[in-house]
Amino acid sequence: MDHAIYPKFGDADIARKRRELAPKQLEGFRAFSAAAFAEGELDAKTKQLIAVAVAHVTQCPYCIRGHTDGALKAGATEGQIMEAIWVAAEMRAGGAYAHSSLAIDQMAAHQDKTHQA
Repeated sequence: MDHAIYPKFGDADIARKRRELAPKQLEGFRAFSAAAFAEGELDAKTKQLIAVAVAHVTQCPYCIRGHTDGALKAGATEGQIMEAIWVAAEMRAGGAYAHSSLAIDQMAAHQDKTHQA
């Protein structure tokens, strides 16, 4: 099989089709992206490190590559990037741990119904 799961990012035909199908939305997204990554209370490097972490949680291969590159260009070290990835891993695992309270609550409700019957 020579067709990749993910087409190459930046493919001109895909970019053209995306622009043709929804030009206003694309323009709005580009403006939003530029505003989100503009220097503000957080510097560009910090924003890119956040994006690297979030990209790993959302598991977007395009975002992982793009924002890793963006972080390096903004002055992040490889160590800082890996540390951001570990923060993302902890948050993902932490979310599963925190949400276990739903399963524990449901198990208790099931046990209560079983004992009432």
